[in-house]
Amino acid sequence: MSILITSVIIGLILSLLALGIFISFKVFDFPDITVEGSFTLGAAFSAALIVKGVDPLLAGFIAFGGGMAAGALTGFIHTQFRINPLLSGILVMTALYSVNLHIMGRSNLPMPGSDTIFSRLESFWETVVEPNHKMAVLGWSVDSKDLLILLVSLLAVSLTGILLRWFFRTHIGTAMRATGDNAQMIRALGVNTKTMIVLGIALANGFVALSGAVLAQYQGFADVQMGIGMMVWGLASVIIGQAVVGESGVGYLIFGTILGSVLFRLLVAIALRLGMNPNDLKIITALFVFAALILPVLLKRRKGFFKRKDYA
Repeated sequence: MSILITSVIIGLILSLLALGIFISFKVFDFPDITVEGSFTLGAAFSAALIVKGVDPLLAGFIAFGGGMAAGALTGFIHTQFRINPLLSGILVMTALYSVNLHIMGRSNLPMPGSDTIFSRLESFWETVVEPNHKMAVLGWSVDSKDLLILLVSLLAVSLTGILLRWFFRTHIGTAMRATGDNAQMIRALGVNTKTMIVLGIALANGFVALSGAVLAQYQGFADVQMGIGMMVWGLASVIIGQAVVGESGVGYLIFGTILGSVLFRLLVAIALRLGMNPNDLKIITALFVFAALILPVLLKRRKGFFKRKDYA
């Protein structure tokens, strides 16, 4: 049960990453590979600042700002120099590798005994109940601290999703969505689509960096390689969530993205639990993404086949 709870917590943390990729891929149709660098950037900022005694919440906000700066640079390169979105992201992602090394000062930066968001939650809970307090959940004995972290993570991510839904209903948010749907039309209405793209990609990478910062605090370290494959992870979460929810409204898609991240993490945990080699994690991830991509197509073909059969 503890493994299940840990998987859900990590899935909720990575749902922030998925929300960022939802903004870039679904809203703007922008294949932004910057996320693999900005995810590590958020973790690097968080770890480096916390080790120096900075408040963990402030470290998270700084990481969010650093991610926004990286995303804005990608958007600026694309809009001002007319460079392909994918190439723009690759340029910034490559540069961020060196930036992250400079921030951390090494390839791996541990935070043993440092003050983090999660250590504060654990300290608070120990003042309420006795240490190592256990609770029975569905017949399993679970550490109550893990349940507290799970509930707080769920509340924080749910609030983030609600705020993001509200944002996309504002004038700026609506202009961003319109830019992704029909840039020519919204440009005719006097909206600067280049500015909308820069702002949107900046916001997306802000969420990605925040996810990296929170994950680093949860795991207790930051590593320069931790962003590798995260774009695929987030994309899989978006695809799975959309397949599960099956709605096109922005609120449903945001909810589906969060749900998809948790489900995807659970699928990976189950695969590892069944004896898969941890070294094959990226292969497992790629296979799940492949399945998520082709499953809707196969279901649609199957549905069309039976319709034709009925008319025959």
